[in-house]
Amino acid sequence: MSVFSRTSLKMIDTVARLGSFTAAAEALHKVPSAISYSVRQMEQDLDVVLFKRLPRKVELTPAGEVFLAEARAMLRQMEEIKSQTKRAAHGWQKTLRLTLDNVVRLDQMKPMIEAFYQTFQHAELQINMEVFNGSWEAIAQGRADIVIGATAAIPVGGDFEVKEMGILDWAFVMSSSHPCVREQTLTEEFVSQFPAICLDDTSSVLPKRHTVHYPKQRRLLLPNWYSAIECLKNGVGVGYMPRHIAAPLIEEGVLVEKILPEEKPLSHCCLVWRKDENHKMIEWMVDYLGSSDQLYNDWLRS
Repeated sequence: MSVFSRTSLKMIDTVARLGSFTAAAEALHKVPSAISYSVRQMEQDLDVVLFKRLPRKVELTPAGEVFLAEARAMLRQMEEIKSQTKRAAHGWQKTLRLTLDNVVRLDQMKPMIEAFYQTFQHAELQINMEVFNGSWEAIAQGRADIVIGATAAIPVGGDFEVKEMGILDWAFVMSSSHPCVREQTLTEEFVSQFPAICLDDTSSVLPKRHTVHYPKQRRLLLPNWYSAIECLKNGVGVGYMPRHIAAPLIEEGVLVEKILPEEKPLSHCCLVWRKDENHKMIEWMVDYLGSSDQLYNDWLRS
């Protein structure tokens, strides 16, 4: 029996976990003498002692601990190779890379993930989050197979399909204790005194876009809406937020919505996916996400 065969490595792992040749033999459906003999043969081949033989148990030697760590890594790698081979046999890629733009709702993630894993038994789903042009950059650079909620006009060329998701509505909000709340009518000059809470565009090559703000208003650039909400709640600044995110906070009285004299921004959102007729998971996911109306209701509606 080869020292590095799956059977040998699994045997060493079992003996180490159970601390006994007898217990390992029972777990592996062998006799204790066969386990003891096999371990001794491996030790001779490696020219090291893997286990200390004690009266009622065995313990790993320092060399045995090193060997066990490597053996377990090899066993994991063997399982991964096995899984990848099965995926290839079924004609499926290993991973579907899905990017969510930071503006979308997240309550549809759970049923989507569950449906994917029930459908594809040997595949994985990788979900990333991008902001503004970072979403387009992800699809253009091949870091994403599908993007949900990409906003504004298409800034890149590429071999991909686009489906409209509808228009994202924004609310201009601030803390209930913020000075802007007490103003009857907000002016550009007054609002510009306070930092504009903006999400930082995650693109590194494409031109960066940011949440709407006044030209003279200093920005506070943040990575996601979680951090933006905390800053808004604590009165650090003011800013526009997707209405579906802002609505519950406004209803709770945590944030207050005010109307600016300028026309508020509206963002056209879309679903984008890479053209690949052989990628069964892309085709499945696009079908699962559904029509433009369903996309709007599931990911953008307040």
